[in-house]
Amino acid sequence: MATAGSCFAQHIGRALRESGMTVLDAEPKPAGMTGEMARRYGYGLYSARYGNIYTARQMRELLEDALRGQVNRKLFYMRDGRHYDALRPGVEPEGCDTLEEAMEMRREHLAKVTALMQVSDVLVFTLGLTEGWVDRRARRVLALAPGVIAGRYRERRYGFVNFGYDAVMQDLAEIRRMLRLCNPRIRMLLTVSPVPLTATASGEHVLTASRYSKAVLRAAAGDFSAAHRNVDYFPSYELVTAAPSERAFEDNLRSVRKDMVARVMSAFLAAHGLSPAPAPAATGEAGETSAGDDGAGEETFTCEEALLEAFRK
Repeated sequence: MATAGSCFAQHIGRALRESGMTVLDAEPKPAGMTGEMARRYGYGLYSARYGNIYTARQMRELLEDALRGQVNRKLFYMRDGRHYDALRPGVEPEGCDTLEEAMEMRREHLAKVTALMQVSDVLVFTLGLTEGWVDRRARRVLALAPGVIAGRYRERRYGFVNFGYDAVMQDLAEIRRMLRLCNPRIRMLLTVSPVPLTATASGEHVLTASRYSKAVLRAAAGDFSAAHRNVDYFPSYELVTAAPSERAFEDNLRSVRKDMVARVMSAFLAAHGLSPAPAPAATGEAGETSAGDDGAGEETFTCEEALLEAFRK
């Protein structure tokens, strides 16, 4: 089983591992690396070091690159003389010495992604956002707005995009097609992150923008799973948002409460004939837990989109 998607997907991967399921890791952390350092460099968050994949278009383009072995030298940022992969800028927080080094790391990553999909029985993919930023020159959707981690925003080169229902459905169809090229037996399990947007570039109020985004993703995920026998849907979004807000979210109305996450994961495991792992004792190295989520468990989880909130302050 492989996991990918928006930050909330990391809860699913962790719950599956703790229940005894085999969750693949195509790019495990190097021997001797601490849990805290591994999280900082994107190890163990998902089944490969692709970082958070917020939109269906990002996942589609990742698979396109992986199948072609394609690395575009235009899709790298610079900051303080260091080079960053614009499609996953958070996984190398210190950047690379040279562009060639950064490009080679991406080539190795893409080869691992292809190998991962070839051996996975199921891809669990969590849809998080419809909004994104496009590099007009490279014609690619970026992981994050230029300038948040590295790079510099230039209006002529970069533009905002908000994917609608038809675009998401087309992207899901292409994702499924490419997965089946890698492995004809692979299944997809779709979920929608319940975590609302931190900010929006749509010009709408963030509440309106968030509701729109989640409505599009929920409709697309439901319709796509209904249309394909090898695609399923799990209602993590509904389980959280149907509960009273004081039970579902922290005081900031964005971070999902830990006990709500536990309920969602228990329902997920029960639906697949699995049992949740017992709660771990409060001993050992805290840094050895999984990292990164849309907001829940903020002591061990991080999410690049949350950086936008800091930029507003």
